[in-house]
Amino acid sequence: MDISSLFLVTVLCVSLEIKRDWSDHALWWEQKQQWLLRTAWTLEKYGIHADARLLFMPQHKPLKLGLPNGITLRLRASFSCPVFQTVMGICRMLNIRHPEELSLLRPVEEKKKKKDKDLAEEIYDLTEVPLSSVSRPCLYNGMPAHFVDSPQMEAIYKMLSVTQPPPAPEVIAKQYRPASVVDKAHINGRWLDSSRCLMQQGIQENDRLWLRFKYAAFYDIEPKYDVVRLTQLYEQARWAILLEDVDCTEEEMMLFGALQYHISKVAQSEPQMLSTNAAMDDLESALMSLEVKMEGENSSASELLENMTAPELSDYLKLFRPKRLTLKGYKQYWFKFQDTSISYFKSKEESIGEPIQQINLRGCEVAPDVNVASQKFLIRLLIPAPEGMNEVYLRCENVRPRTHLTSSLAATNCLSHLALSLCSVFVCGPTNSHGNAPAGDESINTHSLVSPRYHKKYKPKQLTPRILDAYQNVAQLSLTDALMRFLQIWQALPDFGLSYVVVRFKGSRKDEVLGIAPNRLIRIDLGVGDVVKTWRYNNMKQWNVNWDIRQMAIEFDGNVNIAFSCVTADCKIVHEFIGGYIFMSTRSREKSDTLNEELFHKLTGGHEAL
Repeated sequence: MDISSLFLVTVLCVSLEIKRDWSDHALWWEQKQQWLLRTAWTLEKYGIHADARLLFMPQHKPLKLGLPNGITLRLRASFSCPVFQTVMGICRMLNIRHPEELSLLRPVEEKKKKKDKDLAEEIYDLTEVPLSSVSRPCLYNGMPAHFVDSPQMEAIYKMLSVTQPPPAPEVIAKQYRPASVVDKAHINGRWLDSSRCLMQQGIQENDRLWLRFKYAAFYDIEPKYDVVRLTQLYEQARWAILLEDVDCTEEEMMLFGALQYHISKVAQSEPQMLSTNAAMDDLESALMSLEVKMEGENSSASELLENMTAPELSDYLKLFRPKRLTLKGYKQYWFKFQDTSISYFKSKEESIGEPIQQINLRGCEVAPDVNVASQKFLIRLLIPAPEGMNEVYLRCENVRPRTHLTSSLAATNCLSHLALSLCSVFVCGPTNSHGNAPAGDESINTHSLVSPRYHKKYKPKQLTPRILDAYQNVAQLSLTDALMRFLQIWQALPDFGLSYVVVRFKGSRKDEVLGIAPNRLIRIDLGVGDVVKTWRYNNMKQWNVNWDIRQMAIEFDGNVNIAFSCVTADCKIVHEFIGGYIFMSTRSREKSDTLNEELFHKLTGGHEAL
C-alpha cells in the first residue's frame, strides 16, 4: 500500500491497452466521497485499505445546465474541483465576466401535464468545446473562438447574447411561483456548496443544474464586454418580476412591461452588441487614459470640488418613526436636503437656526413606496445605529402637477446619493410626449409582459393603454440603455437582493425569517412579515459556525450578539452568503483583475472547506 496513486493510475492505463488520452482521469474513493488528486501521496497516506472501492473515471463530465433565459446547454464541467472553480470554468466557456457573482443550484421540479411530458426538450450541445484555463478567452468578431467553428455554434452564442422574446402567458403560468416567503426560503436551500465538488454533493453525469446570479452585487457591468452577462442578468431579473419573486407596485409592473416590450422590439432591429477587435480596444483604452491624464493636469480634483456648490432642496414633508405599540402618527416638518444630509425644522421660519435633527445619508438605505395612480409618495429611510437600523418614513402630501413630475422627483433622487437609480423608477416625464409610441391598434400580448396576478385582475385591452402610456417614456432608449434601465429599476425595488432563510434564533420558541441582503441582515417576523431588527455588515466584528450543533453566531459592534440555527437550509449556505457578500465588497478597479480564490474560500468555506 506504499505505492503512489499516480503509479496506480499509470498501471491502470497501461493494463487497459486502449490508446487514448487518460490525463483527465483520476481515482474516486466511493466510501469517503473523495477524489485522490494528490498524485504524490501513497495509498497508505490516504488511509486506503484493501476493502476500499476506488473508481477510475474522468474528472470532467457532461452536465445539463439551465440558464436564466430558459436555454439548456449540455457541456463538460469539472466534477473534481470545488464548485467555485467549476463555475469559473463554465463562465469562461460562455464568456461571462465576474463568475464570483454566480453559482449552481438544484432546479425546482416543474409540474408537467401528460401531453407536455411527451415533448422532447431542446438541448444545445457544447461538450466538444475544448477546456481552457485561460482567464479570458480570445475573441473573434466579438465571440470566443470556439463559437466561431460552425454556423451551429454561432447560433448558440447568439441565443446566449440576445434577449429572448416575451414568454407566452401559458409558459409563465406553468413556472413555479413562490407563494410565500417560506417558499422563497426553500429555494435558497438548493444552492450548492461552493467549497465542495459536484461528486461530493451527489451530482452525477448528465444531471440537471441551474446557473444563476447568486449575489446581488453586480460589479463593473460594461455592455461592450458583457454581452452574455448583461443578457442573462436581464433574463433573470425579468423572470424575478414575472414570477413575483420580487414585489413591486402596479405602476412599476407597467413600466417593467413597457421596457420588456421595447427591448424585444429593438433587439430584432438593432445589430448584435459585440466587442470590437483587440487592437481597437487597446487604442480606445489608451485614448481614455490620455484624456483622464490631461484633465488631471489642467485642474486638480480638490480645485474642482471647491468650485462646485451642492444644490439645496427644501419643502414640507411628514415624518413618522415606526415603533411597536405606538399610537403616534405622521408629523409635519420643514426639511432641507443638501449634500449627503437631511435636516428638519419645526417650521420654515425656524430653518435659519439649529435643526431638530440632522441625518447623515452616508450608509443609509432608501426604499421607495410610490404609486402615482393613488398619489402615494413615501420614502423609507434605514439609518445605521449601533443596535441595528432605525426606520424613518418621509411622506409627501402636496404633489405637484404631473407635467412637473420630473423636477419634483429629482428631489427624491437627491434625497440619497446611495440610490441614484430611484429616478429611473419615478421619472415619467410629460404625458403628452409620445416619442416612438406604437399606434393604439398595434398588437401587444400584454399577458406576456406582466405577472399572472394581473392576468386575473385585468383583461388585455385594459392593460394595453397603461403599458403603452409607460412605453412613451422609454421608446427612445437604445437596446443597451433599455437593458440597463430595467436592471436599475429592478435594483431599486425595496426587496431587491433579499435571500430568505427560515431560522430559529437562540432563546426563541418560534421560527423566524432571516433576510440576507448585499450589505445587511434582516430579522423578519414570520407571522406578520414585519422587520424586527436590521444589522449591517460593516458593524460586524466576527461570525462563526458551530458545526457540531449547526448553529451560527455573529458579533456586532456595541456588544450585540446573535445566534441562530437554520431550518430551511444548511447553515453553510447562510455562512457562504454572508462571506460572499463581504468578499464582493473587497473588489475594486485598483486591484488586479485576477480573482482572489483564496480569500473567497477563507470568507465562505469555514473549516469544512479544508
